[in-house]
Amino acid sequence: MKKLREIIQEAEEKKVAIGHFNISNIEGLWAVFRAAQKYDVPVIIGLSEGECSFVGARQAVALVRSLREQYNYPIYLNADHTFSFKKVKEVVDIEFDSVVYDGAKLSYEENIATTKKCVEYAKSVSPNILIEAEMGYIGSSSKILDEIPEGAGISSEMFTTPVEAKKFVEKTGVDLFAPSVGNIHGMLKNIANPSLDIARIKEIRVATGVPLVLHGGSGISDKNFREAIQAGISVVHINTEIRVAYHDAIVKSLKENPDEIAPYRIMKPVVEAMQNVIEQRIKLFSGFSF
Repeated sequence: MKKLREIIQEAEEKKVAIGHFNISNIEGLWAVFRAAQKYDVPVIIGLSEGECSFVGARQAVALVRSLREQYNYPIYLNADHTFSFKKVKEVVDIEFDSVVYDGAKLSYEENIATTKKCVEYAKSVSPNILIEAEMGYIGSSSKILDEIPEGAGISSEMFTTPVEAKKFVEKTGVDLFAPSVGNIHGMLKNIANPSLDIARIKEIRVATGVPLVLHGGSGISDKNFREAIQAGISVVHINTEIRVAYHDAIVKSLKENPDEIAPYRIMKPVVEAMQNVIEQRIKLFSGFSF
């Protein structure tokens, strides 16, 4: 089985992106896996600190590994938005495939120092564990938003700069880098999400020399996605869209079947709803025709 580093490198060469989809339960895992399997593409399962606590870190490792081994399939596990060295160490020790250390709200110097510590520790455990870091605040909640998160960068003067990004990557040794380029976590309720700065993405990719990750993918237009992937984005995170599909489908399922008490019957259309959303994103990121 190819390592995640190789999978991302191949995506870059093909000018496509790997879909990273967050889950909170086994229904989400099956929705992601079946969608990826349908189009025969690699996929990354993500769990934030909250999601990881709910699912169980060791349990998530066992579940993803079981799918990888049973189906000989390139499915990988990422610890998404991990906010301390202690938490990074916990998931590195049980061999997640990758970890996002999120020091975006820290000072530039503090972010560099802790990220470097995370990289050094991960490599001491296994050179195959990838460490990703963020620079530039884009909000912190995968939910429906009434307004842009306070402090999130939505104008060019607030975006990550190529000079800062280059220095950050050189000083920390991260494998992957997630910049602020107009992306925000969550989806705005009544208006479209901001547009991405495609030129800035391209400049940062050239400056850093490492694959770029786009967080806050929910709500971004298909055109913007295609342009961003061509410019240098190799992994795209999606969460809010899946949560919305889950919520709407479970409300509908319970309403239409008020007497049903078997969880697997109630949840079947919920899995299908999530899978449909994920399939559309996979096709887009992989360059498939609709």
